[in-house]
Amino acid sequence: MQTIQVHDDYIKLGQALKAAGFVSSGVEAKIVIQNGEVKVNGTVETQRGKKLVGGEIVEFKNNQLKIEK
Repeated sequence: MQTIQVHDDYIKLGQALKAAGFVSSGVEAKIVIQNGEVKVNGTVETQRGKKLVGGEIVEFKNNQLKIEK
């Protein structure tokens, strides 16, 4: 499981996917999120701008990412 440290109040879901290297671009992040391929805390999330503030677990294609404050 990878970890990303949030230095501001939050990081958006699309930005987190890109920062973790799960996707190569913001456009790709938008597509996989809208297609329902991404889960946040076990629930499918379709909002690219979903704010992650810390403590969330993001899942995409058998990869997990923990958001830490």
